[in-house]
Amino acid sequence: MEELLGITPLEAAAVAIATAGMYGALVMLVRLLGQRMLAGLSTFDLAAIIGIGSILGRAALGEAPRLVGGLVALATLAACQAAVGLVRTRGWGARAVTTRPILLMAGETVLERNLLRCHVVPSELATKLRQAGIRHPREVAIAVLEPSGTISVLRAGEPIDPLLLAGVDGAHLVPTELLAPTA
Repeated sequence: MEELLGITPLEAAAVAIATAGMYGALVMLVRLLGQRMLAGLSTFDLAAIIGIGSILGRAALGEAPRLVGGLVALATLAACQAAVGLVRTRGWGARAVTTRPILLMAGETVLERNLLRCHVVPSELATKLRQAGIRHPREVAIAVLEPSGTISVLRAGEPIDPLLLAGVDGAHLVPTELLAPTA
């Protein structure tokens, strides 16, 4: 029974190091691939997430997973998440860990280059527009891929406060007639 539950301190350290390493690699992968990796899960995304979880678990726990090893891995993941949460509160940390929101539509103009850069296909954007109740592209003020991977859609009509566009990559492309005057 002890063989199934317990691990040595050296094995615990190996699990913690492997888990932290895999967590760091995953954060870097998301950072490199962009927030699109976090967006609504398609079949392909779900397969990738399951595969990533399997790889992370195997790398962290090794050939013979044990209960204590799993608890060490779980605690390490929680500690990594807490550390990244603290780092994100610092200016440099936020820039290092969090991706910027990216403008996908400015008015009725679809920004093809940004779609390509974010790995968003036009049909995904069209889905989000329909979900927002958009019936025609002229009803769109902006569409933004958020750091969380979701796409936000603001309707044309009411002027947009420029503060809402602070930090949005491509905000300068929003037509001035869609913006509220600055005080």
